[in-house]
Amino acid sequence: MAGARERCMYCVDSHGSDIEHFRPKSAYPMHAFVWSNMLLCCAECGRFKGDRFPLSPTGQPSLVDPSAEDPWDHLDFDPDTGNLTARYNIASGTPSAKGECTVQVLQLDRREAMAEGYRRTFLRLAACVRHALSADAIDAESLTATLLQADDHGLMAWCFGPVSARLQPFMDLRRKAPDVWKACKTAAAQWRAQD
Repeated sequence: MAGARERCMYCVDSHGSDIEHFRPKSAYPMHAFVWSNMLLCCAECGRFKGDRFPLSPTGQPSLVDPSAEDPWDHLDFDPDTGNLTARYNIASGTPSAKGECTVQVLQLDRREAMAEGYRRTFLRLAACVRHALSADAIDAESLTATLLQADDHGLMAWCFGPVSARLQPFMDLRRKAPDVWKACKTAAAQWRAQD
């Protein structure tokens, strides 16, 4: 999730200024120089994570690995507060265990400045979609470029995910211009894949 703006791969809010080892060097010295174990990270996330590396009962990492999986599979966003929370799994009736652990370790639900940044990004993305919907015709290429430019927090993938079926103005775009909505969803996925 670092992207072209060199953001922290954990919170995507602050400038990534440090290299953080997903598997801590102290417990996993054999991974110290493994490229996929080195993540661009902000000082705050690095301080919160430190040498913490909780494992599930099966021995798998309990933290979301932003270099290997889509964080939005485990995290959710509250547009009213800007906080990140664990994604709720309707099928199991429980929140994502990885999401809960990641939020708790990195304190993603208790960082006021980060939440405000996410909230402002969401408002910008929503304004871009509202503006496009007010036009006589929507140019998919122009809208996706505008959205990608406005997305400082990797929220586009969240906005054009399942939530777009119930959250305005993304719901209106999905209903009124499904081809444009699909182009936006594809652009968000491609942006994420480039990280």
